[in-house]
Amino acid sequence: MRMLLRVSIPVETGNAAAKDGTLGSTIEGILAGLKPEAAYFFADDDGQRSGSIVFDMKDTAQIPAVAEPWFLAFNAKVSLRPIINPQDLAKAGPTIGKAAKKYGK
Repeated sequence: MRMLLRVSIPVETGNAAAKDGTLGSTIEGILAGLKPEAAYFFADDDGQRSGSIVFDMKDTAQIPAVAEPWFLAFNAKVSLRPIINPQDLAKAGPTIGKAAKKYGK
């Protein structure tokens, strides 16, 4: 299942990793294990180093393996949610229509 992983690294933790030279290599190492479809990094609305990472999750048992590296390396906040792309949404059209007929008012 395609998942969106959002991570936010506290400023102090990110600064320490930047200063000791491990920020980039640690993120690269974590991403190597995820094999993401896409990864984007930015400053979030709270001014923290953040990322949005799209990857494929085969089994929910992978959640600890996905989240723990961010927790342990950066004391990061992590959120995971399933996502769909436009092609998936098009395939879901009939089920949306059925739900609308059954539950729509």
